[in-house]
Amino acid sequence: MSKKAQPTAPAPASPAPTTSTAPALSRRRLLGAAGAAGATGLALGGTTGALAHAATSDTPPTALNTVGTGRVAFRGTHQCGITTPLQAHGRLVAFDLAPTAGRAEAAALLRRWSDAAERLMDAVGTDSPVDGPASGIALDAGPCSLTVTFGFGRSLFARTGLTDRMPDALRPLPRFTADALDPDRSDGDLWVQIGADDPLVALHALRVLRAEAGEAARPRWEMAGFNRTPGATARPMTPRNLMGQVDGTNNPKPADDDFADRIFVPRDGEPDWMAGGSYAVVRRIRMLLDAWDGTPLQEQEQVIGRRKSDGAPLSGGPDATEDTAVDLEARDSSGRPAIAADAHVRVAAPETNGGAAMLRRPFSYHDGLREDGAPDAGLLFVAWQADPLTGFVPVQRKLDSGDALSRFLRHEASGLFAVPGGPATGEYVGQRLFEG
Repeated sequence: MSKKAQPTAPAPASPAPTTSTAPALSRRRLLGAAGAAGATGLALGGTTGALAHAATSDTPPTALNTVGTGRVAFRGTHQCGITTPLQAHGRLVAFDLAPTAGRAEAAALLRRWSDAAERLMDAVGTDSPVDGPASGIALDAGPCSLTVTFGFGRSLFARTGLTDRMPDALRPLPRFTADALDPDRSDGDLWVQIGADDPLVALHALRVLRAEAGEAARPRWEMAGFNRTPGATARPMTPRNLMGQVDGTNNPKPADDDFADRIFVPRDGEPDWMAGGSYAVVRRIRMLLDAWDGTPLQEQEQVIGRRKSDGAPLSGGPDATEDTAVDLEARDSSGRPAIAADAHVRVAAPETNGGAAMLRRPFSYHDGLREDGAPDAGLLFVAWQADPLTGFVPVQRKLDSGDALSRFLRHEASGLFAVPGGPATGEYVGQRLFEG
């Protein structure tokens, strides 16, 4: 992703599997297919199998009804997009208020955005006014588990005269030795996270929100990411990142007794307008995939501390599974620690960080090639916590000082945003800040 550039359109999804018996082609259909191939050069010249059959079969593809009908509530104690299951497509975008905009304009914008987000999440493909003259790309689609989440950057409070209401937890993150941050792709007055199980639904929501911004705010940066499509695996599984590793096994889970304490600001927390809210640390982390792919599998597993095949910890033996607890005291047959001293799972483990933990909810990204020919790809890291000073910061400090994985990563952009609680009926997101 280049700064302030429009994100690359996602690749089309693979066609649904079909039977192996294709109907006979009429002369008209055969000529039509040949003409279509000619119009696109030789790009389709090697098409065979399922794709070729899908292009000529009279049988319509199977509809992904369960994916399209997924609907998430906009209103609630917490904003959506935090504990919502990871969607297949994500859009992260930051806005800066226009030079002439202040508190009143910001409040009006959040009211418009909240109204638009609620209608979009309820029924994306309907012919409603929120669709707007510049969109229409999501017509015919269902909600597809669309979520829209709003956050406030530190700079917003000075712009709106609300510095006395800025949370202490929003103080700037410390600088880490691995940081190579681009300021033009970092921070921002307002932050929006969009997730959906369809790329057109996610992009449609972004276009609507940009149109609703009008003259009040201007995009600062934009990033597009993805995850595995629902239904692509035989059973629900923890996602894999672009290194091929199962990523998210040790995430806090809503069933944990201390989950809410770790992730959300309590009702009696400070400031009061953040009750039920959370803090999002957003980082664009480029992975040095060529170097990683050239590393032997056994060394990759030692770097992470888990088997690549199934995510099981190296401390668990051959019968271990992804859910087997990591045993940091375990030894291998030669008496050495089964989990290396600098393995990622050891360095990042809550028990080695004073219990610090955060809910990681990332998207992968792949923005083509860099000038040196290496993939411009990695992780759009989004981590949620009740306080980044006791969540992200201590963990990242530990990783920064001795994580074997660090030599394969580059932190290129960063942001910290206060994400207020979910709006009640009749409220817009952030109303308790702007009008409290």
